[in-house]
Amino acid sequence: MTLLELIIACSILLILCSAALPIARYSIVRQKESELRRDLREMRDAIDRYKDLADRNQIRVEVGSEGYPPDLETLVKGVQLGASSDRKIRFLRRIPVDPMSGRAEWGLRAVQDDPDSTSWGGKNVFDVYSKSMGTALDGTRYAEW
Repeated sequence: MTLLELIIACSILLILCSAALPIARYSIVRQKESELRRDLREMRDAIDRYKDLADRNQIRVEVGSEGYPPDLETLVKGVQLGASSDRKIRFLRRIPVDPMSGRAEWGLRAVQDDPDSTSWGGKNVFDVYSKSMGTALDGTRYAEW
C-alpha cells in the first residue's frame, strides 16, 4: 500500500510541475519584453533631450544633422554644454544590451530614412529599434516596437 501511495503522489507532483513549466517560461519572456520596452524608452528619451538642447542652441551640433545625435555613443560620451563652458552633459550612462539578442547592437534610423527602414542613413539618430527578428507574446515583432 505504501508503494502505491508513493507512486500516486509522485505522479500528481509530476503533473503539477509540468503545468507550472509554461507559466515560468512565459514569465521570463514577459520580463525580457518589459526590459526591452524600458531600454527603448530610455534611449528615445535621451535622443529627445539631445534634440531639445540642440533646438535651444545650448549644445553645438553638426550642420545637416537636424539637431539629432550623430550616433548612440555621443549620448554616452556627452557633449559640451554651451559655447565656452567646461561642463559636459551626458544623456545615457551606457548603451543598454538588447535583452532579445543579448548584444548592445541596435537598429538606427535617421530623419531622412523611411519610418519602416531597416538600414541607417548614417547622418543622425532619430529612432532606435531592436534587431531581433523574434515575435512578442502579443504577436508583434520586436523590431516594430
